[in-house]
Amino acid sequence: MNTAVETFLEILELEDVEHNLYRGRNPASGWQRVFGGRVVAQALGAAMKTVSVGHHIHSMHGYFMRPGDPSVPILYEVDRIRDGRSFATRRVVAIQHGEAIFSMGASFHIPENGLDHQMEMPDVPQPEDLPSEEELKEKFLKHAPESVQRYWERKRPLELRPTDMRHYVSNEKLPPEQYVWIRATDTLPDDPNIHCCVLAYASDMTLLDTSLFAHGLSVFSDQIQPASIDHSVWFHRPFRADDWLLYATDSPSSSGARGFSRGRIYSRDGRLVASTAQEGLIRQKNQWF
Repeated sequence: MNTAVETFLEILELEDVEHNLYRGRNPASGWQRVFGGRVVAQALGAAMKTVSVGHHIHSMHGYFMRPGDPSVPILYEVDRIRDGRSFATRRVVAIQHGEAIFSMGASFHIPENGLDHQMEMPDVPQPEDLPSEEELKEKFLKHAPESVQRYWERKRPLELRPTDMRHYVSNEKLPPEQYVWIRATDTLPDDPNIHCCVLAYASDMTLLDTSLFAHGLSVFSDQIQPASIDHSVWFHRPFRADDWLLYATDSPSSSGARGFSRGRIYSRDGRLVASTAQEGLIRQKNQWF
């Protein structure tokens, strides 16, 4: 198995510290702060440990309050708010150095039959028709800023194949929309909870960045201070995160130093498997009081 995937699966194996209290570790990564998607995935995993078999995650809504310290573990405290016949509700608080860095509400549902419709999948190039990450690095990275090069050169548990690379190699102002194929770089266990946690991790990638397309900037730009503020995921249909998933994101608005983005995640066969939304800080550094 790919080493990055093995490490990620180990990150999802939370330690039981006490009743409703779990510890998640942070492997050395060279980042100055913990990647938000990792906190989301671990918090979701902590909530999953407290629900009965048969309840499946259908939505989660979180707030980032402080940057995570990658040098120490994170404690996850779960509040079992309600266990109903169809739904179960949890609240999770992630804690470091005695302070909350992230809070999340999560709702679980026993699957039911009902009405079914979805928005159609965008017509974009298939992942096989796009350069692999290695080909992207060889072709584009030498022209990209150093911060972009460092990001793409790290070993990661996910492979990304953008349908358009202009945003990463230029300051061109583009329509605020983005299409990226994503999948785990190795086969994952069959446990659906693991696939949901991997998707939750991936859902924090590219989303905030889409709000910067219209301004010719990126989250790697030294002109802005980017940070996720809140993050929501709705899980609609079963999927596998080790198969290609299309992440279609757009940004309806940016204002007040905040960028709002939303996303749709599709399986290869066109099923809408999840939706996302996020508002993030995109403060210009010369306007930081």
